[in-house]
Amino acid sequence: MFLVLSFFILLGGLVLLFWSADKFVASAVAIAKQMEVSKLLIGLTVVSVGTSAPEIVVTLIASLQGKSGMAFGNAIGSNIANIGLVLGMTAIVVPLPFAVSVLKFEMPWLLLATLLVALILTWDYELSRIDGVILFVMLSAGMYQMFRAARKRHQLPDGLEEELQDIEDMSKRQAWSWLFVGAILLILAGELVVFGASDIAEYFGIPNSVVGVTIVALGTSLPELAATLTAATRGHPEIAIGNVVGSNILNILAVLPIPALILPYALSTVEIWRDLGAMFAFTMLLALFAYGIRSKKIVTRFEGCVLLLGYFGFMAILAVQEINKI
Repeated sequence: MFLVLSFFILLGGLVLLFWSADKFVASAVAIAKQMEVSKLLIGLTVVSVGTSAPEIVVTLIASLQGKSGMAFGNAIGSNIANIGLVLGMTAIVVPLPFAVSVLKFEMPWLLLATLLVALILTWDYELSRIDGVILFVMLSAGMYQMFRAARKRHQLPDGLEEELQDIEDMSKRQAWSWLFVGAILLILAGELVVFGASDIAEYFGIPNSVVGVTIVALGTSLPELAATLTAATRGHPEIAIGNVVGSNILNILAVLPIPALILPYALSTVEIWRDLGAMFAFTMLLALFAYGIRSKKIVTRFEGCVLLLGYFGFMAILAVQEINKI
């Protein structure tokens, strides 16, 4: 009964998390428009960062409660799930082409961020405050470069343009009301997710980092899966990879620094070589599909199967390791 209750608390928290995040981002966009902030700036800040609000909130609350392992696992696990599960499953349904902007800017940025985080974490096996500062500095530099590129083209990347258009306008009173309500519900939802996930971890006697990289990361990636499948099946498959790559960049540069700055975390050998290693491997595999010799610049159905099987294989390894500990 205790386990079932914890599961429903976690599930309810996830549902509330994504609903409140949508309302919060929509109200923030409406307020920015009313203040006559440029569309480029709104898209590259409010919309871009807002899409990672669930991961940011869960990571922030977990860190404040001393559960940096769950925060670390959520950021790393979301990247694994985004490539392995989201892109893998979507590519099986509809082959996914790499947009030119993704190949020229976003993929190199993701590769650089992945290499950087792999280097700084394997250096001393610690997610430290200095690491957090380094990642935030890289985020700022990347956002500035992205803004310059978008201003030169006079348009946002396709994925952000689509998301910005989908957000409905609100009156000033509605916008400020939903901003306040959305913020409160986001915090409440984050508390429910961390509470439910922690109880499940305690019940089974598994580390918070494992729950973060599996259950929590999977939960925060499911809306990405729904959005990506919807975009691909509605005739916009080129947006799918851009959405996932952008989300993964923010998970590394905006989400991962949160536990680093709040409560530095000493990583185990397993977390480095299994979890961080899996994220690195999936990212390099995606890069191979993008830049490999004779690559068609498309994630094909076969490559989607490879990604999906890789994700299930990673989850199976986690399960076997935890069962062997019992």
